[in-house]
Amino acid sequence: MAPEDARDAAAIVAVDPRGTGVLLRAGPGPARDRWLALLQALWPGPGSLRRVPATITPDRLVGGLDLAATLATGRAQAERGVLAAADGGALVLAMAERLPPATAACIAAALETGAVAVQRDGLDLRLPARFGVIALDEGMAEDERVPGVLADRLAMQVALDADAPPPGGPVAAIAAARARLAAVRVDAATIAAFCAAAAALGIASLRAPVQALAVARAAAALAGRAAVAAEDAALAARLVLAPRASRLPAPPSAPDPPSAAEAPPETDPSAAASPLPLEEVVLAATRAALPAGLLASLGRGGPPRAAAPGRAGAARRSPRHGRPVGARPGRLGGGARLALVETLRAAAPWQGLRRLETGSARRVILRRDDIRVVRCRAPTQTTTIFAVDASGSAAAARLAEAKGAVELVLADCYVRRDTVALIAFRGTSAELVLPPTGALARARRCLAGLPAGGGTPLAAAIDAIAALAEGVARRGRTPVAVLLTDGQANVARDGTPGRAQAERDAIAAARRFRAAGRACLVIDTAARPQPAAQRLAEAMGARYLALPRADAAALGRAVRAGRAGHP
Repeated sequence: MAPEDARDAAAIVAVDPRGTGVLLRAGPGPARDRWLALLQALWPGPGSLRRVPATITPDRLVGGLDLAATLATGRAQAERGVLAAADGGALVLAMAERLPPATAACIAAALETGAVAVQRDGLDLRLPARFGVIALDEGMAEDERVPGVLADRLAMQVALDADAPPPGGPVAAIAAARARLAAVRVDAATIAAFCAAAAALGIASLRAPVQALAVARAAAALAGRAAVAAEDAALAARLVLAPRASRLPAPPSAPDPPSAAEAPPETDPSAAASPLPLEEVVLAATRAALPAGLLASLGRGGPPRAAAPGRAGAARRSPRHGRPVGARPGRLGGGARLALVETLRAAAPWQGLRRLETGSARRVILRRDDIRVVRCRAPTQTTTIFAVDASGSAAAARLAEAKGAVELVLADCYVRRDTVALIAFRGTSAELVLPPTGALARARRCLAGLPAGGGTPLAAAIDAIAALAEGVARRGRTPVAVLLTDGQANVARDGTPGRAQAERDAIAAARRFRAAGRACLVIDTAARPQPAAQRLAEAMGARYLALPRADAAALGRAVRAGRAGHP
């Protein structure tokens, strides 16, 4: 995207935050920091931008009962959530691609209605929540996208490059544009042009033309115009319609040349040509804004459905899901549940002293420090990383058995809603042939087309497993590695042949993997158990299974048993 358009998007969302909104596609770095600094400088009024982490819960967003204030006053007291507190400002959603669907739906509902309903803990309130949203999308993989229920309600989609946006105008210009925004007029031709352009670009959402109108009106207000002009419509097309395009618009058809009998009379060549229709202006601006490869990426489909947590992952602390495992001091909110018995037990020793201090005759006097909430442990989603030895030392029959074992376990992972990844190593390197996915059919296709032959770069394979496991763990999932090999390393880390150096590199990589504390299972696929594979498993801290003359079913049972041994 051009730096000027990125600058204009910041100014437009500052003029009309609730009517527009921005989906900012950029990773952490100077370009994004400069854009956010520009937005902060343009925003009229300090403290109006509220940063919200992706881990925030719907209960914290909405609000609820303030238990400490209620117990102190004897009347129900409401605690305002983040949405109500952001009324009149904007939310900056960090790592919006990791927002849970429930959280995204909660924010989208408030955007749609301009209010938030608090109907819990005996409260029935409706608080104003008129705010804008700047969603920071850092997703790099195909399965990391901002939930569609929220992305569809954000008008502008900005993809930053390394160029910094030019400096914006003064804050006074934004305040003046806000004052004149309500009076900006839009004619019927502009509305028809946006609708026709959306249809020509294959945009299914009916919100897109409405959002384009809002952006065009804000652009006209910034320019000091009383009505939307063609340049305002073109800017709205670049910011709103172009990122949503699913097909290229058809080129304008040239009219047939008139016959000699129907030739129009000669006109003065100095006469001015008629301007292009507004619909053509909007489509031309959209074509110019379409970056290379955009339509190909959009053709892969919409955001995938979020997977349910797997049942084999390591347990993690959760405020409301999972098995209760005791109580801890805390505050209500964010889905936390009150541990009533533990709360009363914590307050009981202090009742006599508190009655003397307050002169109150109440039987129980609770304070904020007495509150205990339930601790829960819930399983995370598991990602099983298969690393398959496809080298020449793995005979064709053994590789076929390994493929059959992986395919059997893939079906088990699908039932458990786990994700799987596939690494193949042969020649001089290891290749990630299947990123973490829950698509069983895709995994089977990658597995069936796995070639064989070449050296055994075990060190490169272990390094690839460790790197992928680290990325999986950063996303809050539990990685479980399954290494299928005969252990006969003959290619060093730098790609040079040599069995002695290759084995030393493999053992060194295995020890680094063990230091990370990842669960792993090493399956010796050789016809006879190999000491090299046993040494490798010991260095990795992995469970070792030697399965001579085993078929695919036996290998599948062993893999499932190994996964069960690493919860």
